[in-house]
Amino acid sequence: MEAAGIGRREADVAPAPAATEPTGGRLAGWTPADPGPLGLAGFAGTTFVLSLINSNLVSARGIGAVLGLAIAYGGLAQLLAGMWEFRTGNTFGAVAFTSFGAFWISFYVLIRATPASLVTPHALSAYLWVWAIFTTYMFFASLRTTAAVALVFFLLAITFILLAIGDMGNGSTSITHAGGYVGLATAIAAWYASFAAVLNSTFGRVVLPVMPLRRA
Repeated sequence: MEAAGIGRREADVAPAPAATEPTGGRLAGWTPADPGPLGLAGFAGTTFVLSLINSNLVSARGIGAVLGLAIAYGGLAQLLAGMWEFRTGNTFGAVAFTSFGAFWISFYVLIRATPASLVTPHALSAYLWVWAIFTTYMFFASLRTTAAVALVFFLLAITFILLAIGDMGNGSTSITHAGGYVGLATAIAAWYASFAAVLNSTFGRVVLPVMPLRRA
């Protein structure tokens, strides 16, 4: 994904595909908008509200607010952003946004549609470990994108690991609360990356840096 019209690239998720693909993921006469800021914003907003609950800053009785965001903003909007990233030729963005869009939809199904008797703490921990593993290897891939996005994936991997550990065995509320606080930091980092991409694209120049990472 890229901020179109910026002389010195401050890509928010990945380098432009034009360097490796003849059409750069674009149709002749039509340049698609960057779906990255939408995906990041949908992820950030949903993560922020859930993390308020995980950190115990907001009562778990407010889970309905998370579920609404999970199905519409973190889920559907982010899934669409991932589909649009396929169209731009951005493999990293496509895999990341599609996967996390599916994560939020699965979270909605897990909480709202799955009987509680079918979700044991160990099973929930395994569910979180799956996402911790995925996020960790995506973090390594993000080291070729920007520092802003790499920070998001680094913090998110820690968040998933803490939440997964918090559900292991007899559970640990203190570890879950710690995961909630790291989740809040993750959401803030994702909001910054989204804000920077929108602002830089709109102004046509670098206003907020995201620090592209280059190969050594």
